[in-house]
Amino acid sequence: MAYGTSSDGSARRHRRKVTVAAALGGCALVAASTTPAAAHGGGHHGGHDRGTSYAALGDSYTSGPVIPTQVDANCARSDHNYPSLVAAARHVSAFKDVSCGGATTAEMWKAQGTNGPQLDAVRRDTDLVTVQIGGNDIGFSSIIGTCATLSATDLTGNPCQRYYNASGTDQLTVRIAQTAPKVDKVLRAVHARAPHARILVVGYPDLLPDDGSGCYPTVPFAAKDFPYLRDVGKRLNLMLRAVAAWNGARYVDTYGPTVGHDMCKAPADRWIEPLQPTSPAAPAHPNAKGEAAMAQAVLERLGKRY
Repeated sequence: MAYGTSSDGSARRHRRKVTVAAALGGCALVAASTTPAAAHGGGHHGGHDRGTSYAALGDSYTSGPVIPTQVDANCARSDHNYPSLVAAARHVSAFKDVSCGGATTAEMWKAQGTNGPQLDAVRRDTDLVTVQIGGNDIGFSSIIGTCATLSATDLTGNPCQRYYNASGTDQLTVRIAQTAPKVDKVLRAVHARAPHARILVVGYPDLLPDDGSGCYPTVPFAAKDFPYLRDVGKRLNLMLRAVAAWNGARYVDTYGPTVGHDMCKAPADRWIEPLQPTSPAAPAHPNAKGEAAMAQAVLERLGKRY
């Protein structure tokens, strides 16, 4: 989506910042009055998309590392990740999955090993695009490693939260705010390349117990860091929802449908694997059930008339 340099364009950019700020503060998102355009490609409804060209962009939560069958070793991409399940369920005519483990918003424009720039998969005739990105921009892996290491210093406290707030400002909230314009740029680029496509921004699933409880040592975080990290995930999703709304894209909530199936649950009940997985999946990532749950969330969003 193009933005001009007029005073009206400046006002719209200001409103986008306000919307994102509201999301980071946990406020309800009421975007109808500030969204500049209706969702793109609203003419497609129903359960099938024969004739539809679908491009999937994203990081490892999209690609499905370790989940059988891996079809791209460079990107740790599974043929049972949620884009593949969505493509099969919708009977799309053309499907390009360029999701790649470790991807940040930067990899939308640059190659990642043998994976080309992800945006190259989006063409003028693309009808549907799903985007799940931002987790690596805020440093998911390093956050998990840091919090696991610090837990040994105060198992009953919140050493990780204190670490990220040592300056007096929560650094993870800052990172989320800094990622917002990067995701905004990605969505504007997608729309510029495929102006008639439906664009769905896929949020991240529930990694930790929604009630704030912990499960040390299965997940090696200090007791009071569990609710802190849960809230970081929620703030990230709120930011993604806000940026999607501003760009006329639709947000797919995968957090709500995965509550009760987090890393702390018993192996039979969890859809997100802990740091020592018992089902084929990367640590702190969705397993096959988790990918299926995200696919269902996407399919339900596609099934709604908008």
